[in-house]
Amino acid sequence: MTSLPFALYDAFSDTAFGGSQAAVVSDAGSLDDATMARIAGELGYPAVCFVGATGEQRVEARFRSTVMELPMCGHGTIALMTRMVEQGHITMPARVDLHLPRSRALVTVSAGSGGRPLVMLEVTPPAFRHDDVDRDRLARLLGLEPDTIARDHPLETACGDFVHLVVPLPGLDAMQRVSPDFPGLVTLCHDYGIETVVLFTTETLDPASTLHVRDFCPAVGVAESAAAGTTNAALASYLVRHRIVSPDPGARVHVRAEQGVEIGRASSIVSCVVIEDDTIASLEVGGVATRTVEGLLHLPP
Repeated sequence: MTSLPFALYDAFSDTAFGGSQAAVVSDAGSLDDATMARIAGELGYPAVCFVGATGEQRVEARFRSTVMELPMCGHGTIALMTRMVEQGHITMPARVDLHLPRSRALVTVSAGSGGRPLVMLEVTPPAFRHDDVDRDRLARLLGLEPDTIARDHPLETACGDFVHLVVPLPGLDAMQRVSPDFPGLVTLCHDYGIETVVLFTTETLDPASTLHVRDFCPAVGVAESAAAGTTNAALASYLVRHRIVSPDPGARVHVRAEQGVEIGRASSIVSCVVIEDDTIASLEVGGVATRTVEGLLHLPP
């Protein structure tokens, strides 16, 4: 019997039972696709990270949801790098080259509040397109009246590691009245080539937050994400694109999003955008993670 070390984390949360859940399975470089799929299904987490070769400045990994391999995973990366620090593979501060099957990403790991790892993932700024999504259909699938979707900012699709339909809402009241038709949202996503439907408002529960966010991802196997790094990086880019936020004197924009409140998993996601010549020169997203479970995963012969 083969036994692999694993740990479960709540990412984008500094306490247990918040944030978005991710599992990290170590010594997984020799696993085949079918075994990884079975492990991901067994654990049932929104993301499972399978760790291959590791070094002080390089980590090889793959991410899976319960239904598919993920090209990138923000909350999975937060959990992965926290695990690497806890296991002694990485010493803070560090800049780590994350190698995935189809891409690479630069990750900065530093000591945050209380000395816990603060993980910031460098993300390629998304491209945007206008898909002319039927507002009445979208509102109906969200359980809202058509005129609830805010018209002061556009519906747009952000295309990065994932494809997000960005939907502005006028305030917290509208956000909390959302009642999704998940099968209908899956069909909508397939019709427009979208992977997640992300709602945001600039009215927040915490005065320190910039945005209140809900992200519906049934097309990729998660009904609603409690915290999503790639989604929030796309949202930060949208805010800069439409001048909803302004850069500080150092040409930086810091966006703090609150997410997961409606599903009982409050999260905090930080994005940092650097502006040069009125365009996005760099984009990072990140936060902290809290380990909740650690043990061995026993595989059949």
